[in-house]
Amino acid sequence: MASPTDIRKGRVIMYQGVPHLVMEMLHRTQGRQAGFIQTTLRNLQTGTSTAVKFRSTESVEFCHVSTQALEFSFTDEQGVHFMNPETFEDTVIPAELVAEQRQYLVPNYAYDLLFVDDRPVEVRLPASIEMKITESPEGIRGDSASNVQKPAKTESGLTVQVPLFIKEGDVIRVSTETGKYLGRA
Repeated sequence: MASPTDIRKGRVIMYQGVPHLVMEMLHRTQGRQAGFIQTTLRNLQTGTSTAVKFRSTESVEFCHVSTQALEFSFTDEQGVHFMNPETFEDTVIPAELVAEQRQYLVPNYAYDLLFVDDRPVEVRLPASIEMKITESPEGIRGDSASNVQKPAKTESGLTVQVPLFIKEGDVIRVSTETGKYLGRA
């Protein structure tokens, strides 16, 4: 058991018998009263977020976590499949836990998976990812007076606004935070 003052963003704690990821953390004091830690926790089983206050006199249990770099393979009714490139072992994560990240998953690309007690609970995306354009309408000639953009569909199904010169088959970099075009790869 540890003190709530040891809580940091990105750590995993046990809260109400369920592992929770610390999304935000703020230490607060109110005048003469004892301080407390204001946190935003995401339940790693359901994916829901909650705001929780911990008094400095309480105790917190930290979970054992590890990270592995695994390659995305495919998605089916069981969930999202990742493969260890060294042992070829298959790891499956329930589809609802990676619903937000699904549009950034590209086959044969390595992603960091967060494991809590040897169970995968989260996919950590890189800041940007390279994706191949599968559908892109032709740009209209003479339509370049300003920064004109057109929609293009990537191999994962994500639609991105790109400049007119991008065509099918091009590989582009996309921000995983904003979903915006960053440039050619």
